[in-house]
Amino acid sequence: MKALNILVVEDGQSQREMLRDFLLREGHRVTEAETGPGAIDAVRRGQVDLILLDYKMPGMDGMEVLKEVKRLNPEIDVVIITAYGTIETAVDAMKAGAIDYITKPVEFDELLLLIDRVCERRTLIRENEILRQNLREKGVTAEQIVYASEKMKTLINLAGRVAGSRATVLLQGESGTGKELFARLLHHLSPRSGRPIIAVNCGALPETLLESELFGHEKGAFTGAGARRIGRFEEADGGTLFIDEIGELYPSVQVKLLRFLQEREFQRLGGNQTIRADVRIIAATNRDLDARVREGAFREDLFYRLNVVVLSIPPLRERKEDIPLLIGHFLQRFATENGKRIEGISREARDLLLKYAYPGNVRELENIIERAVVISRESVISVEDLPFGGGAPEAREDSDRDGGVLRDSVEDLERRLIREAMEKAGDHQTRAAEFLGISERMLRYKLKKYGLKS
Repeated sequence: MKALNILVVEDGQSQREMLRDFLLREGHRVTEAETGPGAIDAVRRGQVDLILLDYKMPGMDGMEVLKEVKRLNPEIDVVIITAYGTIETAVDAMKAGAIDYITKPVEFDELLLLIDRVCERRTLIRENEILRQNLREKGVTAEQIVYASEKMKTLINLAGRVAGSRATVLLQGESGTGKELFARLLHHLSPRSGRPIIAVNCGALPETLLESELFGHEKGAFTGAGARRIGRFEEADGGTLFIDEIGELYPSVQVKLLRFLQEREFQRLGGNQTIRADVRIIAATNRDLDARVREGAFREDLFYRLNVVVLSIPPLRERKEDIPLLIGHFLQRFATENGKRIEGISREARDLLLKYAYPGNVRELENIIERAVVISRESVISVEDLPFGGGAPEAREDSDRDGGVLRDSVEDLERRLIREAMEKAGDHQTRAAEFLGISERMLRYKLKKYGLKS
């Protein structure tokens, strides 16, 4: 465990000295203060990583100290120590910025666990800042790193650690979670960033065309092959190949991909020449590949070749702390793109967006905000600008129930978004599927399900 600079703020001398002696034995650097103003002075004078702060003190109490500390330096972690361990105390302290609270008498084992958490959090913050700096130096836009939740911080940190390797990476996540953005993040953080990243969607092409797309073909390899074609593997030589929807890969193409992963070589469709390429594979799927293997639809040996490093991207409903940041990002982007003056979003509209479950994840939120910006007559986005603005409250909440109200609401929104995507794409199914973040095959199924025609 890394040594921290810890400030102990406690008006009781015996309690303060007991904490000081314990922390010194654990290898930390300790400063003491017995009053609120003394604590503020200590923060102003020196470097502080963590404050153990007594909640009940004469004069300036713990809550006032906490608020002032967060104003001076939001990066300082604060743990409240209180003999009044009520739920209200905990809630107030967490709202004001404390990371946790413990009750008197202090259990040293509990305190050590809290300090471990602080160390892990601070390490994560530092590593994430290094990643952000690396991205800024390489000219990567902020769109790729819009997050605030702990889940995404941990995932971004892991991505940064594996990016520099040659290992194959499998990105798992529902449609619209941002798998391609993660693939580009991995590429930009890798030594291959100066070479191209090439993307291929396995769900958008029939078998022969997909094999040709990946590996190329010789003249006359199939009807219509009037000339040799260089495939994506050759185009990505020295760089990265992003294979999206790999769960939809046809068996014949699975065999050729497995050979490449084993031997780093392949042959063009209809050709005999063996070609070698230095390509890093990043694959993505919204399917359960393990289940596909059990069904016999996906090769087990290929699955294990792909399953070297797995990054599981959480759905938006499991990282709602990211929603306000994403709303602000998309508002600014689409206001600029459409030449509109949008100052913000109403509290009621924001509440609706925070409660919604997002079956289409970030891509769905992006489409909702773009639509709202385009149709809004005012400078502030209102409930009326949202596609579900008039729905019943229970239909908008993030619920685990399989009740009819929620299902109907989701299907109504899905139908509306598909119709709008088809209109936006000029009835071109491939482009509409890209707008929606789903495969063309899935789009055809949805069009049939909802009775929508081009």
